[in-house]
Amino acid sequence: MHPSAQRVFDATQAAGVNINIFEFPEGTRTAEDAAKAAGCDIGQIVKSLVFTVAGNPVMCLVSGANRMESKKLAALYEVGKKKVKRPGADVVKAATGYSIGGVNPYGLATDIDIWLDTDLQQYETVWVAAGTPNAIFEIETSALIASTGATPADIKQD
Repeated sequence: MHPSAQRVFDATQAAGVNINIFEFPEGTRTAEDAAKAAGCDIGQIVKSLVFTVAGNPVMCLVSGANRMESKKLAALYEVGKKKVKRPGADVVKAATGYSIGGVNPYGLATDIDIWLDTDLQQYETVWVAAGTPNAIFEIETSALIASTGATPADIKQD
């Protein structure tokens, strides 16, 4: 198992969540690729997106069927939309400890806020990146919320 995937596995175990990590040589970098590999609905794929709000990194767990709405994220922090930005890969890596394509909410390098797209709550289970662009794992949505401290919110584009 790739060291980043092992880190995810260890972090989920420490959080009291038992998972199986599946590695796919063809890749799971996009929501479409991950859904095809997992054999699930694209809405069940969790896109772990990092933004900065007023300069501070935050993570948004967004359904693979949706796009994140920066205006809604800004409203959660009571700041203007211009305060929400997509950071570069270096900021993502520093905040999470993972490279883009493998970002997930477990074993984070820093303590950051995590928001969860409420559309994910319609699914009993969802699929999350496991530290690399080739690895994912399935988890009960309720366990994802409980073990990461994610706050459900309407953060999708209308």
